[in-house]
Amino acid sequence: MKPRAKNLGPRRVGGYSLRVNYWLAKSEPEAYAWATFVKDGGTAWTGVRNFQARNNLRAMRRGDRVLFYHSVSEKQIVGIAKVTKTAYADSTATEGDWSCVDLAPVKPLATPVTLNTIKSEAALRDIPLVRQSRLSVTPLTEQQFHRLLELGDTKL
Repeated sequence: MKPRAKNLGPRRVGGYSLRVNYWLAKSEPEAYAWATFVKDGGTAWTGVRNFQARNNLRAMRRGDRVLFYHSVSEKQIVGIAKVTKTAYADSTATEGDWSCVDLAPVKPLATPVTLNTIKSEAALRDIPLVRQSRLSVTPLTEQQFHRLLELGDTKL
């Protein structure tokens, strides 16, 4: 009988996983807007204080793509970012076991994708943004990510 190969997970090249995962991260534009993110050239995504969102941050890998969503006042996806550093201790946490990741801007969407547009798309009705609207960091499938880019008239 032939021994089974061990699953070593996704192959890595230069510190990046060859398998890309997709995410959506929310920020109130009054607190930290896409324009500020671009001007800063990136940021530590700190301040997440929900266990499920924290676990999502911990699952992010370098090279993963992240849609940047302006919450509350705008309710629209405005840009694409990438993970540049995996989860580490969030220095803004005064107590508890909280994590953050580093993100860098990739490009803005040509046309922002509103929450109403997302809700009107049958293929997107089940994304966590719609089902768990208070969650600040959520996973997306590859198909959902690319459909959102199509709606935003944007190619990666």
